[in-house]
Amino acid sequence: MDTLGALALATEPPTDQLMMRQPVGRREPLVTNIMWRNLIVQALYQVTILIVLNFGGKSILHLNNETRVRADKVKNTFIFNTFVFCQIFNEFNARKPDEMNVFRGVTKNRLFMGIVGITLILQILIVQFLGKFFKTDRLDWQLWLVSIGIAFLSWPLAVVGKLIPVPKTPLGEYCRSCLKKPSRERQGDGSHR
Repeated sequence: MDTLGALALATEPPTDQLMMRQPVGRREPLVTNIMWRNLIVQALYQVTILIVLNFGGKSILHLNNETRVRADKVKNTFIFNTFVFCQIFNEFNARKPDEMNVFRGVTKNRLFMGIVGITLILQILIVQFLGKFFKTDRLDWQLWLVSIGIAFLSWPLAVVGKLIPVPKTPLGEYCRSCLKKPSRERQGDGSHR
């Protein structure tokens, strides 16, 4: 699924705003501070959701009356389904990392829409019909809706995340300066005897 997501994002044509920017030097970071901010916000959300579902999923999903094997299989399928839908919804966020409206021009990119459609169809087939091969269990419509609802929250969360200011200095420079400061302090305090 990640390959399809990467392919979908690679098909996004450059915008006029992007074409007006100054060229980026060879030594500039590939991942910008804006990308780091968006990545951290989404990663924190998804990791939190998946950990909560992993450790409390049986009770949250009301699977306590099921056998342990079936409850584990449904819980794990639900976690897998939620994770894939989070990735699908986040593909839209990743299209426009510094804009609030991530849907502008999305229908103009037919290849992007086609790849997202293929990903959705594959996910439905894997969960509902290919359970023996992928070791998944069919989910009822309520679990599908909850899974999609959890993933949907990544859109408003992305908008809130974009309100967090981002420094101009690349994150890598901050890390390098933090690593250099302690070594200078150690040299100055006489601990190198």
